[in-house]
Amino acid sequence: MVVISTASLFIVLSAFAGLKDFGLSFSESFDPDYEIQPQKGKFFNISENLLKEIKTIPNILAAAPQINEKVFLSYNGKNQVAYLKAIDNNYISIVPVDELIVLGDWISYNGSDVVLGFGIAGNLGVGVYDYNSFLNLTVPKKSNQSILDQNPFRSVSSIVVGLYQINEDLDKKYMFSRLELAQNLLELNSDEYSSIALKTNPKVSKAELTKTLSSILTIPIKLVSRAEQNAALYKMLNVEHLAIYFIFTLIMIIALFNVIGALIMMILEKQTQMKILISLGATTKSIHYIFFILGLLICGFGGVFGLFFGSILVLIQHNAPFIYVPGSSLSYPVLFQIENLFIVMGTLMVLGVLSTAWATRSLDKKIKSYTA
Repeated sequence: MVVISTASLFIVLSAFAGLKDFGLSFSESFDPDYEIQPQKGKFFNISENLLKEIKTIPNILAAAPQINEKVFLSYNGKNQVAYLKAIDNNYISIVPVDELIVLGDWISYNGSDVVLGFGIAGNLGVGVYDYNSFLNLTVPKKSNQSILDQNPFRSVSSIVVGLYQINEDLDKKYMFSRLELAQNLLELNSDEYSSIALKTNPKVSKAELTKTLSSILTIPIKLVSRAEQNAALYKMLNVEHLAIYFIFTLIMIIALFNVIGALIMMILEKQTQMKILISLGATTKSIHYIFFILGLLICGFGGVFGLFFGSILVLIQHNAPFIYVPGSSLSYPVLFQIENLFIVMGTLMVLGVLSTAWATRSLDKKIKSYTA
């Protein structure tokens, strides 16, 4: 029971680590390492010279301005709200979103062409390179309007040149265009952006980057990591990981009742031998110590064998998959992590100590009754 429960906990943690890594791979293919955002407001001004200076920072491999804004889309009588992500041609060196195109082409950076997600295109019924009808992007006007103004909105027409596909949520949420289209639509200056996307050295820390950028930029900024950009997703995954851990820890606790039962039966069966040991001069403490160590050995050896078998199954699934997601040819993702070995073994030994201590709690009284 100890072997099976230990192997089960390790396999489930490895499977969830694989699913977590698989799920986060979508955000890694869509979000930059860091974003420089204004501390107050939605937009800030970054001059061309300042942008070049940011790109020369040693730990920054690439930087590109972007504009993120919610827009209202309309096409042939159908409407939807989406997030416009306006970028320049340097952005794909940070996040290769152009590789996600599954139909059509990437934006040309010199026209009113846009790229939509498959979800948005499906909801609106938009086709690629359809010149019969244009996709309209609408936002409220920036400047104050009088009561007599009958049109408080600003719109631009665009042509869809490509469709990308990542996952259902992102496909229904984002669209891409060149920077100038968004600046014209939102009535922004040519050096006005909502954030600066960064590709950085993986070894650099957020604190180090923040300190360097603060010395260059005179305006108040905040540096947002990829995890902070997807705070809800990371929080959900961490809660699920904790829930799975506690569920299978409960299974391990139930399995350890077998260890408790085995120790109690052993104590009852060894009454004659305990009397002999006491006659030979053994102390109550030493006999108690024997049974306590025996319980820990059962847990320890059971845990080692469980982790051994669990590791073999995880490594086989990772290198030569034999379990697939139902209804698809996708192998079930698993990830072998050393930290999971320590988590499972540590959990087992802590619970093993508690269960063994509980099984031998009344042993001292029984031993004293033999000497009475």
